[in-house]
Amino acid sequence: MSLAKAAVTGIVYKTPKTGYTQNNVAVSSFVLNIGTQEEILVRVIVKRQSLEEVVSNLSKNQKVLVEGRLQNGISKLDDGTEKRVFEIEAATIELMGASSSSSSNDDGDILQFGEMESSSAPEADTLMDDEEIPF
Repeated sequence: MSLAKAAVTGIVYKTPKTGYTQNNVAVSSFVLNIGTQEEILVRVIVKRQSLEEVVSNLSKNQKVLVEGRLQNGISKLDDGTEKRVFEIEAATIELMGASSSSSSNDDGDILQFGEMESSSAPEADTLMDDEEIPF
């Protein structure tokens, strides 16, 4: 079910994966942590060919701004329980100036693609294993 248009900023929690439909259309997805004090995970779905280059260069702990259509649904976990899942079908994705491992608090600087400096900081500790994420 589609809820509304959404624009969120967050940290890439899980590196993007790309698959193809039967019509050979690329569909990428990644998990974004939009929480500040606790993990709030949202799956981002990318179907636009114009975003393929940006998504293919995303890596864990990069800060991004995602704008698109917010959707929700229910996902069944391996143990049979159901969990509500939120997704954003992305219309635009922009890289932001700071990553989660950076000590900078300047969230307003949006960099053009290609200007992002690679970070050699260690990856942040995760509260969940990738296997525990229901999507």
